[in-house]
Amino acid sequence: MKEFFGFGGYSRTPEGAYSWQHLVFVSSLMTAMILLAVFLGRRNRHRSDAEKNRVLVWAALLIDAFEVFKIVLLCVRENDPMHWLYDLPLFLCSIQLLTIPLAAFSKGRVREAAIDFVVIFGILGAVAGTYGAAQNYSAYPVLGFDNVVSGITHSISGFSSLYILIAGMASMKKQNIVITFGIMVFFCAAAYIADVLIPYNYMFLMRGDGTPYDILFDLVGGNRILYPLFVLVLFLLYISVYYLIFYIVKRKKKA
Repeated sequence: MKEFFGFGGYSRTPEGAYSWQHLVFVSSLMTAMILLAVFLGRRNRHRSDAEKNRVLVWAALLIDAFEVFKIVLLCVRENDPMHWLYDLPLFLCSIQLLTIPLAAFSKGRVREAAIDFVVIFGILGAVAGTYGAAQNYSAYPVLGFDNVVSGITHSISGFSSLYILIAGMASMKKQNIVITFGIMVFFCAAAYIADVLIPYNYMFLMRGDGTPYDILFDLVGGNRILYPLFVLVLFLLYISVYYLIFYIVKRKKKA
């Protein structure tokens, strides 16, 4: 158990990004995520909104419980009560720690926009945080606390996104696009402030750190103003394209 949780450092050598261990582990998570979302989504599709929402309530409670447990354990493991500053929900994937509870517990347009946000970024975050998390699987063993909890939370995000779509909970109303944009702008602003004060690299607003954002970082010469602005523009552009594709698919289904 001490080895699994990484107390004193892992004695095992990380298997590495895209090793067969990495791919088998994350593929198992993605398979479970898809099967569960399809089963529960199809089962609840024609049930009441309250019954559909119970699944989101459980998803919200589980994702936050795992994350809080991780933060507490890392503070203990690193012997640093302020280590939580590096685990704030200010990465693109971790925004779901707040938007899934918003989708489950809020009402009105805020709830609709939160559901849209989960739909738009849940699957992307699940794939990016499992298959795309090369740095994690190069730094920690596959079956270690860091990668297991990260895999579970990212899978819950992807599950929530798929479940909402299959259960027919997404409204994707045009009038809620502004709120969805607002959620992204708010988190980017909070992440930028945290990056400057801590300092850190939430939302990759300071640098690419080996991600595809490095291309954008190099294009603007690492400019401290242009680079984070362009990252935000890319996020908003992705939201816009997702809404557009959703409307096109919906129109074709009606036709």
